[in-house]
Amino acid sequence: MSEAILQNAPAHLHPTPDRDVVLSARDVTVRFGKTTVLENLSLDVYRGEILGFIGPSGSGKSVLLRTVLGLNRKQAGTIELFGVDIDKVTDQQRVAIDMRLGVLFQHGALFSALTVKENIQVPMREYLDLPKKLMDELAMLKIELVGLKPDAADKFPSELSGGMIKRAALARALALDPDIVFLDEPTSGLDPIGAADFDDLVDKLRNTMGLTVYMVTHDLDSLFSVCDRIAILGNKKVMVDGTVEELMNYDEPWVQSYFRGKRARQIDMSARG
Repeated sequence: MSEAILQNAPAHLHPTPDRDVVLSARDVTVRFGKTTVLENLSLDVYRGEILGFIGPSGSGKSVLLRTVLGLNRKQAGTIELFGVDIDKVTDQQRVAIDMRLGVLFQHGALFSALTVKENIQVPMREYLDLPKKLMDELAMLKIELVGLKPDAADKFPSELSGGMIKRAALARALALDPDIVFLDEPTSGLDPIGAADFDDLVDKLRNTMGLTVYMVTHDLDSLFSVCDRIAILGNKKVMVDGTVEELMNYDEPWVQSYFRGKRARQIDMSARG
């Protein structure tokens, strides 16, 4: 990418100062040994939106997600969730915050030795003290919520199709009725119809449950069909964010190649929304 353009790029094409910020990252730097993956990165995620997070392979998209979740250590900067600096919370406060987060890891990351129902119950067992009957009922509700048939409850991950694995993993992410859900490449490995169905499901859940969705993706169809805003990672930071329409007109070579390159489709922007 053009170094000069990246350094001079606006942080936001479409500022929204009046919206409620659920996640705020400021000047975040992450290093592994001598390798700096993220440097002075800043990003806001607003309540109720579906944010698509994109960038070149290896640019650090999943690193940022894992850093927000506390799975990677940062060397500088602050991360706030629900207005609270996660570096300054007590253990009890951190647990309360974690219960408001749902995560769908890439490829689902279901426990192979557990059934779908048991996988969904993992967060319940970790954070809550509920009788088995109630956990069974709640798990079945989540299975229905994500569009799986009831008989999927007693199946093991090895017995599921790729689309079913994604839905089961999403059900687990929703187990505690979170405020924000992190999706890491949720449609990767799915056929176009399965990916479109999953996008529709995410959009419906956002609307019915009031979810905020942070979606790491490479899927252009997902960006066009369900994302309210897109943030682009480049040169170790968020170089720009905005709507699809705004980014398609953003004059930066990688962005133009991504949205208008050889593998991009000509999409009728008037059909969106």
